[in-house]
Amino acid sequence: MDKHTTEPSARPTTSDEVFGAPSWVSLMARDLNASQDFYGAVMGWEFRPGQLGEDFLLALDRGSPVAGLGALATALQVSVTWIPYFAVTDLDQTAARVRERSGTMAVGPLSFVLGRGALAADRDGAAFGLWEGQLLPEWVEWRDHAPAWAGLHTRDAFEAAIFYGEVLEWGTERPGACEVEYVDGEVVLRSDGHVVARLSSGALENAPDPLVRPHWVVHFRVPDVARCIAACHAHGGSVTEERTTPLGPEATLRDPDGGIFTVNEVIPPAGPS
Repeated sequence: MDKHTTEPSARPTTSDEVFGAPSWVSLMARDLNASQDFYGAVMGWEFRPGQLGEDFLLALDRGSPVAGLGALATALQVSVTWIPYFAVTDLDQTAARVRERSGTMAVGPLSFVLGRGALAADRDGAAFGLWEGQLLPEWVEWRDHAPAWAGLHTRDAFEAAIFYGEVLEWGTERPGACEVEYVDGEVVLRSDGHVVARLSSGALENAPDPLVRPHWVVHFRVPDVARCIAACHAHGGSVTEERTTPLGPEATLRDPDGGIFTVNEVIPPAGPS
């Protein structure tokens, strides 16, 4: 067996090695202190300084990285929102592909200590992030254990998959490309055999409710959805929807600044089904 397939040094370290896959999720926050208070209480997270600068925090669940918080909403004049970031090889080329396919580059590319990032929107207005550069050392564990995952609620999942496939090189013959398949009415994205995102149809492009319009949803795995709901109410947030899915209890919550996210007691399988 080739030693490069077994040694720790072979683990992905840059966005180029896992291009097209979600590489991280982060909150575009207004106030880091307020966000720490809310998410610490609701999610049970602890926090430490992030590697991107003083405006960033790393959220930890029992010591393992879960998500990032960045106090950039005010400076960048964007709404407080949870964003999934997709790894890319060349951010400038990816941005050009977004524009060529009638998407929008909203912010960036911006340079950080570990790489470059940007915010974009697809043809239906769903916001997503792009990242070129270094990955967290724990990225493989983050992907495989899936404490967070991304789902696109869109007008037409098949059409959206074509847009993202062309922009992010999904389903191409390039070695390491993410695989795409259509399962039970959803588009399922896999990276190295692991489910990393799902795209579902049914959104209404001009709906007044932002939860009905096309958007990316960041989901977090939690041990007790009911406890998160109670803590959300107690700390100034609101609950926009509660439901029971075939995978278990699920709720969509809104933090006091308007950031929307979903909590699940179980998540889609991390491995091939």
